[in-house]
Amino acid sequence: MDLFAYTKKNECIQPLAEKMRPNNLQDFIGQEHIVGEGKFLRRAIEADKLGSCIFYGPSGLGKTTLAHIIAIMTKGEYIALNAVESGIAEIKKAIEIGKENLYLYNKRTYLLLDECHRFNKTQLDSLLPAIEKGYIVFIGSTTENPYANLTPALISRCHIFPFYPLQEQQIICALQRASYAENGLKRYNVQFADGVLAYIAHYANGDMRMAYNILELAVLSSKPKQDTSYITLKDIEECVQQKALSIDNTSYYNLLSAFCKSLRGSDSNASLYYAFRLIESGVDPLILLRRLIVHASEDVGLADSNALQVATSALQAFKELGAPEGYIPLTHAIIYVAEAEKSNSVVLAMARAKKLAKSTVVNCPPHLNERSYASKESLEVCKQYLYPHDFGGYVKQQYLPDAIVNEEIYTPLQNGEERKIFQKQLERRK
Repeated sequence: MDLFAYTKKNECIQPLAEKMRPNNLQDFIGQEHIVGEGKFLRRAIEADKLGSCIFYGPSGLGKTTLAHIIAIMTKGEYIALNAVESGIAEIKKAIEIGKENLYLYNKRTYLLLDECHRFNKTQLDSLLPAIEKGYIVFIGSTTENPYANLTPALISRCHIFPFYPLQEQQIICALQRASYAENGLKRYNVQFADGVLAYIAHYANGDMRMAYNILELAVLSSKPKQDTSYITLKDIEECVQQKALSIDNTSYYNLLSAFCKSLRGSDSNASLYYAFRLIESGVDPLILLRRLIVHASEDVGLADSNALQVATSALQAFKELGAPEGYIPLTHAIIYVAEAEKSNSVVLAMARAKKLAKSTVVNCPPHLNERSYASKESLEVCKQYLYPHDFGGYVKQQYLPDAIVNEEIYTPLQNGEERKIFQKQLERRK
């Protein structure tokens, strides 16, 4: 078999997202907060001094791509594994390679573990000695929150870098580049109708891989006319199986603002209209559900704490059910949050607490200190702490430091269930 021909054939069937994968930081899209000029991660990569780290965020944001760029730019050996396909045996082999590179060639070994949240505790712990001794530089990639899905021992040995959804303009620029790139879609001589790239970028919701996939499918499935592939909005609608209603960037934010303000204003009719206007325009319902959870605390708050439970449950239900069945719990939650009693005391309390925490540096009252670390002199003071359950659940004693003892951070409003909190505070003061 002609190896060169085989390689060229493989390149032809590679997805567009793989063909357009950048090989240097200059071509890398997004994540300026960690790889922008002068940022810590960029400086560490350029100096070849990167330590073990974990990249986390939704799919299609460039986590694996950045790991490949690190492999190209650094002078060490690079081993890529996927936690779905690999186990302890592959990890041990990688560690042995890393040990050999370090002792024989004084060379670093980078171990990329994609989908690292798939590993169990034992598998993750097998990495710890090698990371500590410097046999490998671990680079984990995950779509899940590492603090909840990885072991504290691994977290403590790694820098954590969050990845955020790409901006629509960044996606549009990347799609334009792909349309005329030699390794992209140049041979199709692609032209676009007005609004096509903007709609793809909006529908992709920050996911570059999804945007590339939509564009590639539209181009490959279109019928060229005079050696030109002209892509219309209808072509994109067919690719995503969703009608593109008239919604530009400004309209999107206006509709989202109207949805949020209708929830706050207790108008369930308007809230539902704006929600489904956005959904029918191609907006991911999860965006609305996340906003709903925020409003359940921000605008309903302690006036009806069930609102937060209903909104959170609706998000989980939608993830389990998908569309269209998931629209039922979504509608349920929108109506509940809109019609619930409102109180913004949670947000006000948060703002006061943050302001006070930044402006004061004071020690906590001695009787609240941890006894385990108390000196002999201060142990007697620690014993002066009053255990509330010995007094029926509540006993009056000082909790705030002396310097701010009279500060009132949370002030309950007299709306809904929060009236009960207001009454309890009055009784305790008496």
